[in-house]
Amino acid sequence: MRNTIVSIIAIILGLLAGGLLMLLIGSSPVEGYSFLFQGALKNIERIGNTLATATPLVFTGLSVAFAFRTGLFNIGASGQMLIGGLLATAVGLTFDFSRPILLLVMILVGMLGGALWAFIPGLLKARFNVHEVVSTIMMNWIAYWTTYYVVPGYFKGEFLETESRKLPEEATLRVPFLTEMFAGSYINLGLFLAVITVFIIAFIINKTTLGFELKAVGFNRHAAEYAGMKVNRNIILSMLISGALAGLGGVALYTGNASSIQIGILPTQGYDGIAVALLGANTPIGVFFAAILFGILYSGTGFMNAMTEIPPELANTIIAIIIYFAATSIIIERLIRRFWKPASKKKEIVVPDVKKGES
Repeated sequence: MRNTIVSIIAIILGLLAGGLLMLLIGSSPVEGYSFLFQGALKNIERIGNTLATATPLVFTGLSVAFAFRTGLFNIGASGQMLIGGLLATAVGLTFDFSRPILLLVMILVGMLGGALWAFIPGLLKARFNVHEVVSTIMMNWIAYWTTYYVVPGYFKGEFLETESRKLPEEATLRVPFLTEMFAGSYINLGLFLAVITVFIIAFIINKTTLGFELKAVGFNRHAAEYAGMKVNRNIILSMLISGALAGLGGVALYTGNASSIQIGILPTQGYDGIAVALLGANTPIGVFFAAILFGILYSGTGFMNAMTEIPPELANTIIAIIIYFAATSIIIERLIRRFWKPASKKKEIVVPDVKKGES
């Protein structure tokens, strides 16, 4: 409950700061936010596009949050989702299975690709105590250049060398009933996969022995080792799960929201996942709603810019301010404790027990 209140306050403060910036550039905050939310939620098509935009952020947010909860900082979600998307695209362009089997194989291969890309930083951390921030950043750029070589070399598009061939319809996560329901938007099965994943990760973290051990290692590695837990194994396992989640984000992005993979682009959703995890207080449900908020801000930016003179960069500024307040949550918590003191915590008056007959 406390984390939820802090996140809500961070959002409100971020929106207020964004409104102040609009005033400083001579624009109306009411008009700006009105067009921003209209751009994201005005009709059923825009709602579908907003949900689709948020879907990869759910996966990368879960990836970063899971690592955070186990004491690790996975900043390599971009590379992991890039490799997951690359392998899923390769399967979709190579094999001709029936659609259910093909999609299942693509999802599993995407998870495997992300997990393997996170395995190396996990192993280096467990065996040689190499900081995972350094190793995951390096793996991001290895993924970038691997994709830069593989796509033009093996899956080159018909007209452009900078992107792969288009996936056939049966190899994408888009389905006709969702497209029709949301008036032609690019919403896809990735959203349902994201919702299922949220509940699975919440169950693992909160209801299983594995989740307890992973959190224990993150809280105090030496105490967990003293208690008999296999610390190195848990570090590697945590990175594998985190990488698999990011790989799923790559599947959702490149085979759901898009139908091809481009070279020369490191997906920003991996870095945005850090912000989503912070705002969601590293909880699966919190991550889901934080991703929806980010989806609204990103989807509505273009419409706001088209209807007003407010630059599109303002949405990124608002997000940055929100994350700043979320990251400084300790200050917000202190302010809450200072100005909001429940009545139940009033100072008790102690009455001495006086025996009968004593003066």
